[in-house]
Amino acid sequence: MKTTVEINDALLLRARQVAAARQQTLKSILEAALRQYLDDNAPSQTPFKLRKHTFEGRGLQSAAQGDWPMVREQIYEGRGG
Repeated sequence: MKTTVEINDALLLRARQVAAARQQTLKSILEAALRQYLDDNAPSQTPFKLRKHTFEGRGLQSAAQGDWPMVREQIYEGRGG
């Protein structure tokens, strides 16, 4: 794809000198530089992994097990429900 960009004269001169010294095209130098910049600034490819946390105990215990109206009362106590 063709595009037009404005590059500082001194920077362009250095890029042309590097290209000539390496016997490469200016295009290949610019593409390599842009590719490296994008790779260096890409977001991490490591997927998020939730660490496993366990706690000793017997789980949720309630004196009102099975008595849902009482459980509901406790949940909404003091909240106007």
